[in-house]
Amino acid sequence: MKKLIYPAVALSLFFASCSSDDDAVIDDQNIDIPSNYVFERGGESTVQYKGQTTRLQMTAELVKSFMDFDTATEESLLNMFAHEKGANDFENSDLNASGKNIKSKTAASATYFSTNAVESAAIKADFESFISQQVNVVFPNENTVAEPGVAGQVADGSKVRYVDGKGLENNQAFAKGMMGALLADQMLNNYLSTAVLDEATNREDNDNNVLDGDNNYTTMEHKWDEAYGYLYGDPSIPTANPNSVLGDSDDRLLFGYLGVVNSDDDFAGLAQTIFDAFKTGRAAIVAGDYQLRDEQIDIIKEGVSTIIAVRAIHYLQAGKNAIAEGNVKGSFHALSEGYGFLYSLRFTQNPATGAPYVSPAEINEFKTQLMARNGFWDVTPETLDNISEAIASAFNFTVAEAAN
Repeated sequence: MKKLIYPAVALSLFFASCSSDDDAVIDDQNIDIPSNYVFERGGESTVQYKGQTTRLQMTAELVKSFMDFDTATEESLLNMFAHEKGANDFENSDLNASGKNIKSKTAASATYFSTNAVESAAIKADFESFISQQVNVVFPNENTVAEPGVAGQVADGSKVRYVDGKGLENNQAFAKGMMGALLADQMLNNYLSTAVLDEATNREDNDNNVLDGDNNYTTMEHKWDEAYGYLYGDPSIPTANPNSVLGDSDDRLLFGYLGVVNSDDDFAGLAQTIFDAFKTGRAAIVAGDYQLRDEQIDIIKEGVSTIIAVRAIHYLQAGKNAIAEGNVKGSFHALSEGYGFLYSLRFTQNPATGAPYVSPAEINEFKTQLMARNGFWDVTPETLDNISEAIASAFNFTVAEAAN
């Protein structure tokens, strides 16, 4: 079994180490690796990724609004997705003033979609369809008990969930799908791609300390920081999940799931491995060591892709277990999250192949199997096991390890 090599460190130690004042040094290359993600030039920070923080905040508020039965409309949610500068789409006035939006960066990476506009448009349309389904199908049935083919509410322990006629929670499909279509795609397949990092004269400019306009960073430094921002949000080294929606653990973004996967003994140390790779790669850029930089890119691509795969299997297996116990409706929440992470597999990247770990054709087939006939009302444990095994095999870990 192939495993990522993680230092034996818990997530709590990951955060503790980030606050240390001691820097590590790669002696043979004379490259200083800071304990924090802190890089300066002339005594001032060279790290900036405001656009990434803005889009994380926009995504969080949009996901929250999926459950606003009283005031949200299809138009208001679609406007949040495709925000235009100055439009009053968000509660946060800073977001309204921004010229950034979510839609333009969804399925928009240089590696996968620069020459694939048709699929990019289809993916954007999928996310818009989650919005449309929620408002036009689920909202009108807020007080209806769901049944096969009929949207409405289902009981899940002490909580009430809202599903469409196939048992899918569209808010969960949207949120978990965005883990891949926005965060992972921009991180792994755009900003950490050589097409972006080494575009035009970026290497020459970086070697000669040529700054990007009036900014205190080179273009290559900034592109790396933008990748970092899609995972860590703001502040750059948080002590709590910066991407949560008002503390609701159901709606956390990718950083929160890094912590969840890291807490599994089978994947302990993943958080430190990814963080160290981001720091080392950034330090390598400062030193002009592009071989070391590229080695860290491979580590990050494998590590972030692993987060998505582990959670896809975890939720599919949780749904399977609920079905096996005769609690079909109780499986819908986990299966909805699993569906979203399964969707996100399209945006993973295997550094050995430069392609997703699971092919888009396979992923589409898996989604078809999950949504066949009455969807989650009819899906079988055998189908969920088969999909889980296929994902685990592509990543060279076991279903049992991911399902913990």
